[in-house]
Amino acid sequence: MLDFPKWKIWSVWITIFVCFLIAIPSFVPKSVRATWPAWVPQPTVNLGLDLAGGSYILLEADTADFQKVRLAAKRDEIETEFRRQDPRIDIGDISTRDGRITFMVRDPAQVDAARERLLQLTGSGAGMTGQRQWTIEVRDTTRFIVSQTPAGTTQAIDQAMGDAREVVDRRINALGTLEPTIVRQGTDRIVVQVPGLANPEALKQLLGKTARLEFKLVDITANPADIAKGNAPIGSEILPYPSAPPGLPYVAYPTQEGHVPQIALKRQVIVSGDQLVNANQEYNQNQEVVVGFTFDSQGGRRFAQTTQANVGKPFAIIVDNSVISAPNINEAILGGRGQISGGFTVDSANQLAIALRSGKMPVKLNVVEESTVSPELGADSIESGIVAGAIGTGAIIFLMLVCYFRFGVYANIALIANVIMIIGIMALFNATLTLPGIAGFVLTIGAAVDANVLINERIREELKRGRPNNSAIEFGYKEATRAIFDANVTNVIAAFIMFVFGAGPVRGFAVVLTIGIVTSVFTAVTFTRLLVANWLKSRPKSVVI
Repeated sequence: MLDFPKWKIWSVWITIFVCFLIAIPSFVPKSVRATWPAWVPQPTVNLGLDLAGGSYILLEADTADFQKVRLAAKRDEIETEFRRQDPRIDIGDISTRDGRITFMVRDPAQVDAARERLLQLTGSGAGMTGQRQWTIEVRDTTRFIVSQTPAGTTQAIDQAMGDAREVVDRRINALGTLEPTIVRQGTDRIVVQVPGLANPEALKQLLGKTARLEFKLVDITANPADIAKGNAPIGSEILPYPSAPPGLPYVAYPTQEGHVPQIALKRQVIVSGDQLVNANQEYNQNQEVVVGFTFDSQGGRRFAQTTQANVGKPFAIIVDNSVISAPNINEAILGGRGQISGGFTVDSANQLAIALRSGKMPVKLNVVEESTVSPELGADSIESGIVAGAIGTGAIIFLMLVCYFRFGVYANIALIANVIMIIGIMALFNATLTLPGIAGFVLTIGAAVDANVLINERIREELKRGRPNNSAIEFGYKEATRAIFDANVTNVIAAFIMFVFGAGPVRGFAVVLTIGIVTSVFTAVTFTRLLVANWLKSRPKSVVI
C-alpha cells in the first residue's frame, strides 16, 4: 500500500492543486474580483440568507380562487367544444354559481351525445385512467351539473403548486439574484429566501402577479349604465379598467370616489399568455415605456386573423383579470408581435415582462409571512463561525502535534488540504453556505482527523506487537481503512436522508457534511499515505510515532 506509481502521485497533487485554484476567488473580495479579466473563471461560494442578509417570504396558495378559475376554465372549454365539434350541441343557461357548472341542452335528443362529450372533456370516459376529477349529473332530463371532486381538486392543487414553484424560481432568477432557496412547505405553501435582497417589496410584487395574460374583444354594444350595475350582456363579462382614458362610450365611469372604471368584454379569449414566446421592456415611437411581446406561430396566426376581422374595433389586453389597455385595431397586426402600453415605469414594465415570459402562475399566491435579515446580523454569524472554526482547528492541530509528532504534522497538512478542497468543490458547484453549513464545516474539521487517529493508533499497536516499521505502517493503513470507509458510508447515508427530506438549512448542512466526508477520506487516507511513503523512501529505518 506504500508503493505509489508516478501517475497516482501526480493525480493526487493535481487534484489538490486544482481545488486550491478553484477556491482562490472565494477568499478574494468582490471588489478585487471585479478588476479581473472577463475570461478568468470566478467560481465562488455564495452566502445564504442567514449570512449575507436578505429577504424571507412565505407564500400561500389561494385555493378558493384556484377552484373558481379552474371552474371558469372548464366552463369555457365545455362551451367552446360543444359549439365547435360536429355535430354541434346547442346549450343554454350555462352558469358557475354555487361552485359548479350547470347548463341545459336545448334538444333532448342530444342529451346522450352531450354526456359522452362531457365524459371526454372531464377525463371520465371509457379508457380514461387516473383520479376522477369531475362528477357529471343529469337532472330534469336536460340539465347537466358538473362538479369538482375533492380528490381531483387536491390533485390539481398539488400539480399547480409544483408548477408554481418552477415559475417562482424562473422569476427570481430573472432578477439576477444568486442561489435563492425555494421549497414547498406542506400542500399549499412555498418558502422563498433570497440572499442579498434587502427590500422584499419588489419581490412581493413580482411573485404576487399571477401574470394571466389574455386578449379579448371589447363588447361595444354594452350599455354603460348596465355595466355600472354589474349586468353584462350574454356572452360577455365585466372587468375593471383602472387606466381607462375619459370619454369612451363603452366604459362605465364611476361616480363614487375610490371606484375604478369598468368595461364589458367578450368571454372568448383571442390569444392567451400560454402562447407567448417572449416579453421585454421597450420604448415605442413616442418614447413611452411599453412591454413588447411575441407570440408563437399558432398564437400569431390567431392574433392576425382576429385583428384582420375586427379592424376599427377595440380589443382589450388583460393581466390578472384587470384591463391594462383597450386600444382600437387600426390595421391587422401580423407577425405575432405587439406592445402593451399602460403608463408603465421602467421598473413596472420590467416586472410585468419578467412575469409574462416566466409563465403564468397557475395559482394565486398570497404573502402570509415576511422578514428581512440584515447584513450586519449575517456578518456577526460569519464572524462567530470563523472564530469557532479557528479555535476548533487550532485545538486539533495542537493535539495532533502533541500526540503523534511527525505523523501529526502529516495529519495537519491533510487537514488544511481538506479545508481547501471543501471550499473549492463548493465553489465549483456555486453552492450556498449557510449558518448550518458552517456548523457542518466545523464538524467536518473535527471529524477529519478521526481517520488519522485510527490509522496512527493502529500503527502503534502493530509496532508494540513487534512488526517492522514499514510493515506496521502498511498494515495499520490497510486495517484502519476498512473501519474508516464503513464509518463514513453510514455518515453519507445519514447526510443523504437529510438532503432528501430536509428543508433549506438542513440541506445546506447535509451538502457541506457530504463534501467534507468525501474530501476528508481522500486527504486522511490517500494523501497522508503518500506523504508517509515519500518520507519512508528518504529515511526507511527511522520511524518514531
